[in-house]
Amino acid sequence: MERAVKMSVLCLLCVSLFPSFSLGRVVGKDEAGFAECNAFFPGRVPPEGFTEPFHVKICQQYNGEPRFATLYSTKDKIPLYSAFKYRGAARSGPQGSWLLEPQVDDPENDQHEMVIETDVVDSLANLGANQALTSDYVGSGYERGLLNPSSLNKEDFQMATYTLTNAVPLRPSLSKTWHSDIGRVVEQALIPHCSKKDQLYLIAGAIPSSVRVKGKVSVPETLWLAACCDAPEGWSLGLVKKVSDESSLADLTVGELEKQLLAGIDLFKGNCGEDNESNEKMKAILQAVSQIRSGEQVGTNDKEEAEDSGLVRKVVGIIATPFIKLLELLIYLLVELVKFMFYFLWLVIKRVGSTLLDGVYSLWNGTVSYLKAISMVLISIPYDVGRVIANIFLGFLGIIRDVAAITYRILRIPMGFVLHLASFPYYSICAIPSVVTDMASGIGGTFSLAIDATASILHGFYYVATHIAKRFIPKGSSGD
Repeated sequence: MERAVKMSVLCLLCVSLFPSFSLGRVVGKDEAGFAECNAFFPGRVPPEGFTEPFHVKICQQYNGEPRFATLYSTKDKIPLYSAFKYRGAARSGPQGSWLLEPQVDDPENDQHEMVIETDVVDSLANLGANQALTSDYVGSGYERGLLNPSSLNKEDFQMATYTLTNAVPLRPSLSKTWHSDIGRVVEQALIPHCSKKDQLYLIAGAIPSSVRVKGKVSVPETLWLAACCDAPEGWSLGLVKKVSDESSLADLTVGELEKQLLAGIDLFKGNCGEDNESNEKMKAILQAVSQIRSGEQVGTNDKEEAEDSGLVRKVVGIIATPFIKLLELLIYLLVELVKFMFYFLWLVIKRVGSTLLDGVYSLWNGTVSYLKAISMVLISIPYDVGRVIANIFLGFLGIIRDVAAITYRILRIPMGFVLHLASFPYYSICAIPSVVTDMASGIGGTFSLAIDATASILHGFYYVATHIAKRFIPKGSSGD
């Protein structure tokens, strides 16, 4: 008990100090099955038949290692199943910080790991659009019931179960009953009858209903568990609990369970020992399940052997207990010291590496900016020189133009006068013939006018004389 408490405290401390160890990623559509989480299925083949576009495959990881696989429904905002292996009983343990998967709400998000919900409330796009949040459970009367129960896992595997993509809404009493039932079935009925305990594959699932918490998260109508012992003389078994009846716990074959799920579902490829339902192991398992269902304690049928072995175990236990406890404590302290040193060194390396990378990145950006600025300056020098030369040339042209204009304005009046004066003799000499001609024409016209005037006067006098003569001189006879 003391060791369990120490382990719990240490695990809780690790989670609080190293939240970045909690990983989980959405498996790409181009990847086979659940990628590295295929190890949680017999033959590395996941269940077939879950093909809806709103089904998202998640490989749940912790400390960089796969811990279990989850098929999540973004329509119902609950996991349809979580596949895992039994890692040993953990009756009590720390509850880690609840995590969520960023890429379920934002497929373009570059965070390829689980994050603490409170860390991305203001930064993650479409938060809560495709998955449930803690706020969906607050005040609803439902708690976050784990499909992969933390009680069937230890240490890192246990911490990895506390993710909202592994939780469905359950009434507290139902959650306690379901986890107790499947815990007893696995530990008392299944594990003792699987010759290869590391080959016991478990798939815990939920069938969504139309009832939704706060109109968003679907409340399961049925909880189920499928088990497969993938070993010689292997077997498979299914368990079903109706949410409406907390005391119910029905055992059935995997084939019968598949019929209650979606059509075409194949949970275990190759049926996983369904043909061995009549063997002795299967009968013992069903008897143990029946005893668990009726509330009886599962034990051996050979009472004498049990009493003898029990007495020996008690004596040996009394003698060896102090030494065993001391040895366990020393081993525990050594292991935890090594783990702590590993975590501490990892953190130091991460911080130093991050600082170095940031420094190198800043130096690179500064160098690139400096070279870019120098290049721009060097490129601009010829341009600036050419522009200065052009401006100087244009300035000289402007000066010459202004000097010419001023000179022209100064010399414009005298030059015109000189030109007119120089051209005067030319125009004067050239005008003499025209003047002489005009004078000759004038003189000739004068003489002509005088002659015409004289003739006109004489003609007038002649006319007057003739008229007077006719008037005053009588006409003679015709014989005169």
